[in-house]
Amino acid sequence: MSKLTKNQKMAEAKVDDKSMYSLADACALVKETSFTKFDSSVEISMRLGVDPRKANQMVRGVVTLPHGTGKQVRVLVLCTPDKENDAKEAGADFVGLDEYVEKIKGGWTEIDVIICTPSVMGKIGPLGRILGPRGLMPNPKTGTVTMDVANAVKEVKAGKIDFKVDKQGIVHAAIGKVSFSASQIADNAQEFINTVVKLKPQALKGSYVKSIYICSTMGPGICIDSKGVGAAL
Repeated sequence: MSKLTKNQKMAEAKVDDKSMYSLADACALVKETSFTKFDSSVEISMRLGVDPRKANQMVRGVVTLPHGTGKQVRVLVLCTPDKENDAKEAGADFVGLDEYVEKIKGGWTEIDVIICTPSVMGKIGPLGRILGPRGLMPNPKTGTVTMDVANAVKEVKAGKIDFKVDKQGIVHAAIGKVSFSASQIADNAQEFINTVVKLKPQALKGSYVKSIYICSTMGPGICIDSKGVGAAL
């Protein structure tokens, strides 16, 4: 196990790992315990009492964060020529079809989100082995396969993110930057939590939200009191 740096020790000293904090206090503390020279991301993790191996307990969804993610999202729209102008006017970074399909086949994945129209999925399907592991494969459930590409681009640029429970039963996402105010981080966190809570599987028996933690890049995890954010299920 690697030794903690001086900054890491100072940051961890500010957090009582045996305590649960209110959302407001946790968001203020996440700013205090960030010591990186760059604008760290703020991440939230929720451990759920689900069994992801069971299809009826899968938790997956999308959420639009009130204050965005603080990240410049690079969007590729794969569509037919009649939709290209709509995508460009909405702010897509890359727009086209065949030329980008070939670039992706060659290993190009310098994008954060891919949006496409249903009619071109036949060309994108074979790219699944490249896009799937990177979380880039368009999916109707996340709104990235749609005829309204303009609205989809605007939503992603405004802070729409998708999430999915992992094999350990945890959902996690980046919900902002340390440069955000504590209240902005709290607003984004609350919106994310609310969305996950609404997706509670009907087939689940027992408690749903086991724990909630928030942290900055390389910063210590801060436990949030789930009762205070309406997640004590």
